[in-house]
Amino acid sequence: MKCVDDFRLKFGQREVVPIIIGGMGVDISSAELALEAARLGGIGHISDAMVQTVSDRRFKTKFTRDKLQQYKYNVANSDKSDVQFNLAQLAEATRLHVGSTMEAKRGDGMIFINCMEKLTMNAARDTLRVRLASALDAGIDGITLSAGLHLGSFALIEDHPRFRDAKLGIIVSSLRALQLFLRKNARLNRAPDYIVVEGPLAGGHLGFGLTDWQNYDLATIVAEIIAWLHKEQLDIPVIPAGGIFTGSDAVGFLEMGAAAVQVATRFTVTDECGLPDKVRQEYFRASESDVEVNGVSPTGYPMRMLKNSPAIGDGIRPNCEAYGYLLDGAGSCAYITSYNREVAANPGARQIKVMDKTCLCTQMHNFDCWTCGHYVYRLKDTTNRLADGSYQSLSAEHVFKDYQFSKDNKVALPAPA
Repeated sequence: MKCVDDFRLKFGQREVVPIIIGGMGVDISSAELALEAARLGGIGHISDAMVQTVSDRRFKTKFTRDKLQQYKYNVANSDKSDVQFNLAQLAEATRLHVGSTMEAKRGDGMIFINCMEKLTMNAARDTLRVRLASALDAGIDGITLSAGLHLGSFALIEDHPRFRDAKLGIIVSSLRALQLFLRKNARLNRAPDYIVVEGPLAGGHLGFGLTDWQNYDLATIVAEIIAWLHKEQLDIPVIPAGGIFTGSDAVGFLEMGAAAVQVATRFTVTDECGLPDKVRQEYFRASESDVEVNGVSPTGYPMRMLKNSPAIGDGIRPNCEAYGYLLDGAGSCAYITSYNREVAANPGARQIKVMDKTCLCTQMHNFDCWTCGHYVYRLKDTTNRLADGSYQSLSAEHVFKDYQFSKDNKVALPAPA
């Protein structure tokens, strides 16, 4: 019987442990978590979601405060088209976040950054170009393109000196999405270095329909993509993600031809994760009935999260002047529309509820949007219950090595605290 350690993810002559920790924002996949993955010989992700906020937390910069001060006059205005990001500050925040992480890296592994196309920021192309180029400038090992088709993302950095040096990958949820990406980028003669195939049991935003995600199966999609790549004679590593809870789950995919696995849910309750401890305890306590796939994200994508997330129904005023990461090119966001509807329907109310959308920027900033993988309810079985009824936090090293060496669908518990 094999374990994950019997396999290796190969990038040319370089080999790493085939375990990738997914890029959870905002700063949930923290630098500390990514550094542990790299130290242990695998791949860790940081996320560039709301990178200026992350920089303010980590480096005491004032990017968010300065932006709010600049556009404070517009706070009460429903039209947010004036609100723009300072591209120089965006670049600096990215370089600080990535650069400091790369400087601290130890071990034989790698560190990638997850970059969401759906962070439109009222200037989608310009801000995405800055985010990608600045991460490359700061020495990131690789960039994983997520939350969108990214049909034009490679072209934004084709002139960057590291365009063919850094590892560049794409997250897809179907063969068709992959084919569109490859067809669009064929003229660049630059294939992705890896393909993450995210299935319907993943956490956060999903690449499936709100009502039909249950009709899809990760193993089926992975097999279809591997077969198509083989037929087209394309040698690109395929990396399944979503619902891979044990080392034995991972081995099943590696034996069918996957090059590695991407995992995240089990790392949300580790000491190195960016979630506050009180939120980790909510994840431990969750039951299967506490998990839902809903449509509250302003991005338009379905999102899996815990039903008791404080973000659901919280009718806070949009704070685009400080954040504004989901504003489209016209300065609009689906949450603003829903918020204004409820304000008009409840004149004079001190507090309103907005049930159909959430202010994702503010809620992620406050760690009140509890996105999770489908198997979050199994986390309580991976640790010890303490005398006060809470659950023992885990180390990233413990979870990583459990994936790496466990067999027979077993999960190793930590030594009692």
